[in-house]
Amino acid sequence: MGLNFTLQNNKWLHDRTILYVISGSRAYGTNNAESDYDYKGVAVAPRVYRDGYLRQFEQQLIKEPDATIFDCRKFFKLAADCNPNIIEVLWSTPDMLEHCTPAGELLLAHRDDFLSRKAVYTFTGYAVAQLKRIKSHKRWLLDPPIKQPERADFGLAANPEIPKHQRDAALAAIRKRIDAWEIDFRDMAASDKIDILTKLQDTLVEISVARDTKFAAAARLIGYSDNLIEILERERLFKEAINNWQQYNTWKANRNATRSALEVRSGYDTKHGMHLVRLMRMCQEILTDGVVHVKRPDAQELLTIRNGAWSYDRLLGFATDQEQKLLELAKTSELPKQPNRPRLDALCCEITAMVGD
Repeated sequence: MGLNFTLQNNKWLHDRTILYVISGSRAYGTNNAESDYDYKGVAVAPRVYRDGYLRQFEQQLIKEPDATIFDCRKFFKLAADCNPNIIEVLWSTPDMLEHCTPAGELLLAHRDDFLSRKAVYTFTGYAVAQLKRIKSHKRWLLDPPIKQPERADFGLAANPEIPKHQRDAALAAIRKRIDAWEIDFRDMAASDKIDILTKLQDTLVEISVARDTKFAAAARLIGYSDNLIEILERERLFKEAINNWQQYNTWKANRNATRSALEVRSGYDTKHGMHLVRLMRMCQEILTDGVVHVKRPDAQELLTIRNGAWSYDRLLGFATDQEQKLLELAKTSELPKQPNRPRLDALCCEITAMVGD
C-alpha cells in the first residue's frame, strides 16, 4: 500500500496527496481476470496554485498507473453535487485505501456531510448516459453506417453557402432558443413558482407560433427566413451524420474483442448495462439508508448482467421503472435537499491548513 506514482511535472503532488484509493471494478467487486487497477486521489495544491493566477491545478491524469488526482477544492465541489465517480471515493472500503493522511482521515470522517437528495439527479443522470451509449451501440449493431456522409447526400452544395462562423452562430442561437423552452424543475423552491409558471405560459405561446419542428419554430422566432432555415437544418443534419460516422468508427476501432462478441450475442453493450443497474441501485441505497455501498453486495448479479443474463427489454424496463421509483423516493428521503455548503467550505479550509503551504 502507499502512493505508487512519481511525476516529472507537479512533483509536489506525491507529498501533498491526502487520500488515494483503488477505484473502478475492483472497488465494486465486479473485477475479473482482465481488470486493470484504477486509482483516484485528493491533493492539496501549494499556496501559489491557490493564490496566484499563473499556475492552476484542478486534477492530474496519470497514465502509469491509471490514476486521477483531484485538487481538494474541485473534489469538494464535485462531491457536494453527489457526483457518482467522486462521492464513492469517500466510502471506499478499508482494503481499497492505499494512502490516507490525517487530513484524509478528517475528510473521510465528514463524508456524511456531502450526501443530499441531489443524488437522485446525478446518479440517474449518469445511468441515463449509460443508456444512451447502449442505444447508440445497438443502433450501430443493427444498422451500421456504410460510408462517410457527403454534403450532396443532404442536398447541400460542395462549398457551404454560409460562412462557417455565421453558420455556427446561427445554430447556437437556435439551440439557445430551444433550450429556453426546457424548464428545469429540479430543486424548485416555492418562491420560484410564479417565475416558472410565467415562463411556462410564455413557452406555450411561443411553441404555438409554429407546428413543425422545434428547430424551425425556434429559427422563425429569431427572425430567420424560410430559405435560411432550410439550409441551416440541412447543415445541422449533415453535421450530426458526420459526428455519428466518426463516433461509430472510433467505437469500432477500439472495441475489446471479448466485449464485442458478448455485445453481438446479447444485442447490447452489457458492460454499460451493468453500470446502469449499479448506479440506480446505489442511488436507491443513498436515498434510503444515507450510505454509499461501493463494494457491491450484488456484485455477483451485476457480473451475470455483464455476461448477458438480462435481455435488452428487461434492462429498458428496469431503467424506466427505477427512474420513476427514485424520483418518488427522493420526496420522502431523510437526506437534506442540499448539502450544508458553508460547513463543507469550513472543512475544506481546515484540511488545507493541515497540509500547509
